[in-house]
Amino acid sequence: MSQTLTDAEIQAQMAQVPGWTVEGDRLQRTYRFKDFVEAIAFVNKLVEPAEAAGHHPDIAISYNRVTVTLTTHDAGGLTQKDFDLAASLANL
Repeated sequence: MSQTLTDAEIQAQMAQVPGWTVEGDRLQRTYRFKDFVEAIAFVNKLVEPAEAAGHHPDIAISYNRVTVTLTTHDAGGLTQKDFDLAASLANL
């Protein structure tokens, strides 16, 4: 099981994931697209990095907005896995 990060470690990691915010024990980012089709295309691009990491985000879709939420459920909070996946999504 992954170990949760301390508040200081979380703050240090935030510099590596611009556009993301910490919401309690979750890392979150909302992406906006031209329309629903582009939003769904983005969601489909999330599959490969999530599967490769063995770490799956919570995803909320609202027409042209996709909110991606990361937390390590079995650890009960944020771990390095969350920040690594967030950083890999920057390349999509």
